[in-house]
Amino acid sequence: MGHSSELLLVVELARAGGMSAAARELDVTPAAVSKRLAQIEARLGVRLFNRSTRRLSLTAEGEVYLENARRILGEIDDLDALIASRQAAPRGLLKVNAPLGFGRSYIAPAIAEFAQQYPEVSLQLQLTDRPADFVREAFDVAVRFGDLPDTSLIARKIAPNRRLVCASPGYLKKHGTPATPHDLARHQCIVLRQNDAAYGLWRFTKGRRSETVKVRGNLSSNDGEVTLTWGLAGLGILQRAEWDLARYLRSGRLVQVLEDYALPQADIYAVFPERHHLSAKVRVFVDFLVAYFGEGSEGRW
Repeated sequence: MGHSSELLLVVELARAGGMSAAARELDVTPAAVSKRLAQIEARLGVRLFNRSTRRLSLTAEGEVYLENARRILGEIDDLDALIASRQAAPRGLLKVNAPLGFGRSYIAPAIAEFAQQYPEVSLQLQLTDRPADFVREAFDVAVRFGDLPDTSLIARKIAPNRRLVCASPGYLKKHGTPATPHDLARHQCIVLRQNDAAYGLWRFTKGRRSETVKVRGNLSSNDGEVTLTWGLAGLGILQRAEWDLARYLRSGRLVQVLEDYALPQADIYAVFPERHHLSAKVRVFVDFLVAYFGEGSEGRW
């Protein structure tokens, strides 16, 4: 008798509460169940069940055995599912959530490639600037930036991403270039009002030193694309993610300032509930994103 069938016998006996009921479930005779249990107990040197004329009840050792038997059998099932899913072709509906701008510029083209490689997956992409609610909205995967407060989710980094401070050459020519974060107090800064964060507080780090600056300006918006438009128009200094600024920094329409200082990271993650970690479609999609952004990801920006 193998160890897993021994575990299964004890779990079934505890559930059924008697030899006859367990024997029916396992499709063997009550005498065979009694003999197998006696063999297990003889090998372990302890009683797992107290016998009475009507019912079986677990001993203290039996409770410990049962708890671990259930866990081990669950792990065996998970292992079987994992190996089977590695062979399975991904199929079915995959619901993905991503931030508006990044979703449009980068996730949509990534999905275009994914769809060609995996034609049996139907894909819904929903773009929102608030984090996805996995339970209420039943998303399979979400793309998120920066710190991830929800520890019940599995997160895989798909791309590095810095926050940068920049302005147009015209603005800097007219108003000068800040040399330290403190200098920003004298400048027009374009403030993004988003996600309940403290508005206009920019946190800079250089080595071990950190300083937070309260920036001000005549223009603010809850939309990052709007702040970018105003920055390009020469109306002030803005803070945006590298992916959103890269093409303008390359073309010279924007110039990075305070390059020696780091802002809080905004690395990009694919996030999914733990229950999906055995799903072929989720695993293949997340692996695809890691590869898509991983090969010289700066070149994507």
